Amino acid sequence: MTASDNMQTRLEFDPVEKLALRTFTEKAYLDYSMYVILDRALPYIGDGLKPVQRRIIYAMSELGLRVTSKHKKSARTVGDVLGKFHPHGDSACYEAMVHMAQDFAYRYPIIDGQGNWGSTDDPKSFAAMRYTEARLTAYAATLLDELEQGTVEWTPNFDGTLLEPVLLPAQLPNLLLNGASGIAVGMSTDIPPHNLREVVSAVVRLLEEPETTAKQLCQHIKGPDFPTGGELVTPRKELNEIYATGNGTLRLRATWEREDNDIIITNLPFQVSGSKVLEQIEAQRQAKKLPLVDDLRDESDHENPVRLVISPKSGKVDVDALMGHLFATTDLERTLRVNMNCIGLDGRPAVRDIKTLLAEWLQFRTDTVRRRLRDRLGKVEDRLHILDGLLIAFLNIDEVIRIIRREDKPKEVLMKRFEISDIQAEAILNLRLRQLARLEEIEIRSEQKALAEERDWLNQVLKSDAKLRKLIRDELLALAEKHGDKRRTAIVEREAAQALAETALVSSEPVTVVLSVGGWVRAAKGHEIDPAALSYKSGDSYLASALGKSTQMAVFLDNAGRAYCLPAHSLPSARGQGEPLTGRLNPAPGAGFRGVLIGEPSMRWLLATDMGYGFFVQLGELHSRNRAGKACLRVPEGADVLIPAACAGADFPGKALVAAVNSEGRLLVFPAADLPELARGKGNKIFGISTRKFKAGEEKLSHIAVLAAGDSLLLFSNQRSMTLKPADLAEYKGARGQRGAVLPRGWRKVDRIMVAPPA
Repeated sequence: MTASDNMQTRLEFDPVEKLALRTFTEKAYLDYSMYVILDRALPYIGDGLKPVQRRIIYAMSELGLRVTSKHKKSARTVGDVLGKFHPHGDSACYEAMVHMAQDFAYRYPIIDGQGNWGSTDDPKSFAAMRYTEARLTAYAATLLDELEQGTVEWTPNFDGTLLEPVLLPAQLPNLLLNGASGIAVGMSTDIPPHNLREVVSAVVRLLEEPETTAKQLCQHIKGPDFPTGGELVTPRKELNEIYATGNGTLRLRATWEREDNDIIITNLPFQVSGSKVLEQIEAQRQAKKLPLVDDLRDESDHENPVRLVISPKSGKVDVDALMGHLFATTDLERTLRVNMNCIGLDGRPAVRDIKTLLAEWLQFRTDTVRRRLRDRLGKVEDRLHILDGLLIAFLNIDEVIRIIRREDKPKEVLMKRFEISDIQAEAILNLRLRQLARLEEIEIRSEQKALAEERDWLNQVLKSDAKLRKLIRDELLALAEKHGDKRRTAIVEREAAQALAETALVSSEPVTVVLSVGGWVRAAKGHEIDPAALSYKSGDSYLASALGKSTQMAVFLDNAGRAYCLPAHSLPSARGQGEPLTGRLNPAPGAGFRGVLIGEPSMRWLLATDMGYGFFVQLGELHSRNRAGKACLRVPEGADVLIPAACAGADFPGKALVAAVNSEGRLLVFPAADLPELARGKGNKIFGISTRKFKAGEEKLSHIAVLAAGDSLLLFSNQRSMTLKPADLAEYKGARGQRGAVLPRGWRKVDRIMVAPPA
């Protein structure tokens, strides 16, 4: 082959591997997904830990930070974890460490911390790692105690310089005890914490009766047990369904008690902040949606980690109904998702029901105990082998000493002379002179006997499944006795919380709703105020007012004939100048408000236009939740809406009268029964005004009122007033649609009219 051929071959060779973009991205994303699922986000069923948690615990054990040791700076632990086993971000590693130390996050904390490790109000308010100190808790021993007993596999760390355990030999089902949460790629996990004694009881039942069903296991595991207590109000049927499928939702509620007239919240749902709850309640108070509450206080301290005080306005408040409302509208009751997804013994993630999960953990525990026993059996046999050699040496001590003193290679001579192994010969050569006493021979025989008995026991347990199960059972019960405690979360079946109707939250008080010409509204307490005497903004003045209760809806009528509703208790106080209705309602551009109505939904009001037409309407017909209002009064072109008139008296229409005043000083009084009651429309003619005069602006209807039997009519003109008593009104009576009679001279320009009940 020539030089040119060699050159051509090199040019044709392409060292770059070529893949289709789809193939490459699919493989890359799949690899990433599996890494996140298996090595980051999901816990392993055996020890219930994620890799970073496992490495933190192992690094702390290597630093000697057991429960009996002194605390060491958290930065020391994080440094060891990052430098030896977990080369990732220090903040994420420290946050995982903090989470395992928070007694409000972990049912059985694994780390015992000193310093600021966060609070329930702000779990991430913990101090920097250079300020805090930590060591392992007593519970952490259940994860580590059997680590050096041949129970787990070991793997090189990221740089191959050290070995780390693939998993920890957990003696308890930590996955259920402390729970887990995490988000992987395409899947997540949410496993709630449980009570240690209940879980051990269920495991023992399953160990003794493998055919036990998930429903039967629920007789032992009553439900999740959260570190912050509270009440689990999910019905038993739903709890059983969650444990049977591994999926579902829980309803967790705060616990409270009465103290004098106050409501004291003593426990909050899991992962709920007390300050946030108070903010939610205060927001309702500020929005005037919770006037039943007078005061809120946070009296939490070291002795009472949760003590939120809610003071009702009076002793007449229905406290149970109030708390039901707060449960429905704040985080005092919250829903928690359950998704028991974890990595199983086969290395695959899957959602498991309670029986499958406990059965797999039992298999893990059984394998771990069997490996521990085998490891111990190997060590016992090795020691017995050495003791056999030592005993031979003591029985032939003079010969052994002679060989050691005179032979150049005493080890080989000893092996040949006494037919012992290399290990036995090495042990004999390592004997000290002080161990050649007669007493040492007795100790060897005693140790031999004890180890022989232990060897026999180990062999028996390893050969008998029943004895192995009994050993596991006894160990589990001992651990439950040592680390177990009482249930913190009470399980109480309760009805779902219901928010109170807005009117039920308001104490019923008399109010006067005042509307100004500029469309500003306010509500004054009581019915005795003079709304015209209130202070108004510059350029604004009094237009209309209505008497009602704080529990009722105030209806506002605009000049387009549309009605708008607002709760009376939500209106601003009359101590100020109120607020514009346009800030809370959406009237048509250019529309102005012409009146206010309030009362019971069955109450009648008279609606009319200045063209002289109108009708009675029940107030309930005008109620609407629409910010853009509801059409009710048809307003002819060029006409305006008059201030509505309330119909007093329970016998309406009965002997009730309608009084109508026009712009020329004419008053017409006729029976209210002559006008129809409609839900909407233009209505019938009230006052005889010709279309020509109305269009020319020469005449229009200006005021209307409805008088019950015995009522008087007050007329106001140029700051003067005149009272027309029932006898005086007789000369102005006529038929509906007539023009009425002329008022006395000087009263032809009426500013407003009012109804005066009999004294």
